[in-house]
Amino acid sequence: MKAILHRLSILLLAGLACIAAGCTVGGGAAPTKAAADDAGPVAAKPLLRDPVFDGAADPVLVYNRERGRWWMLYTNRRATAQGLPGVSWVHGTRIGIAESPDGGAHWDYLGTADIELPPTMGGADATHWAPDIVRGDDGLYHMFLTVVPGVFQDWKHPRTIVHLTSSDLRAWHHARVVPLANEKVIDASLARLPDGGWRLWYNNELDGKKTWYADSPDLEHWTDRGRALDQRGEGPKVFRWRGAWWLILDLWRGLGVYRSSDALHWHAQPGALLAEPGQGADDGVIGGHADVVVSGERAWLFYFTHPGRRGADAKADGPAQRRSVIQVAELQEAGGVLGVERDRPAHMRLLPEAPPKNNDRAARAGAAAPSN
Repeated sequence: MKAILHRLSILLLAGLACIAAGCTVGGGAAPTKAAADDAGPVAAKPLLRDPVFDGAADPVLVYNRERGRWWMLYTNRRATAQGLPGVSWVHGTRIGIAESPDGGAHWDYLGTADIELPPTMGGADATHWAPDIVRGDDGLYHMFLTVVPGVFQDWKHPRTIVHLTSSDLRAWHHARVVPLANEKVIDASLARLPDGGWRLWYNNELDGKKTWYADSPDLEHWTDRGRALDQRGEGPKVFRWRGAWWLILDLWRGLGVYRSSDALHWHAQPGALLAEPGQGADDGVIGGHADVVVSGERAWLFYFTHPGRRGADAKADGPAQRRSVIQVAELQEAGGVLGVERDRPAHMRLLPEAPPKNNDRAARAGAAAPSN
């Protein structure tokens, strides 16, 4: 019954949005051209394929103020590389960069990030996974990157979250390990708190892949606070939208959704987003490890798929199954429930971001300080 009510609420929201946009009622309904133009151009599907290894995954979007365009950084898995045993194709990865000329609908490949790591972190041979990026009060971009100190055939090796800074989103320097629960941590997600501090959520693999969190007043000094969620998963993404905090988690069977009023106490939404295959190009499988961009009053879900993991060969391990692409769909919210219609054309209008005002904390609302 809960699943039925959830689906009905999403359908009702879609219908109301369609009417508001000028759709006609009945089969084949479509927004008027004026409404569609105002909503932005339709996103490519798939949104992005990596031209080097065809293994784009784990996207994060950030507005490049110097260039006046949105950038996407992502894990570039070596999906098409030959002769890589075990899971070594997921290691040795670099962070790809793409730029959008039209507010997120289309993307141009720019190359890979120049990430400077010391030998103790693997140096030039290190593996780079799943970055998150924020802009600090110092005007620099701050990347929190999962680093594995080498290329390996299994999952038994250390993984840490490393903090780097950049002035241009391309060259990253001053690497330092974030002191978290242990040396098996991945997938950072950061958000600004109302008191001006920062919170970082991450996946603690030694705690059964549960989500933990840490706090910092300045992005430099961190205090680990322990477990945030009891649910297994990875790739947490936390954001604030429509008066609530949201946490989206990759459950390996779709994306779990959690809601909070204070970014501390989380309530699970029934079901999972992107659990059912879509009908679009390279979208016929579950969606994984997402980023969310809130721009103006709208929000978009950027996720990746393994298009070849379907049918009789779904569990095979070849280039077709390793290949991954980035997709996007617009998020919907009704009555405190998030939904997404992945087969609906995604009209994109990511807005330029103005520099934040110094000490502008009044605009931030809703997160409580931890009690411990």
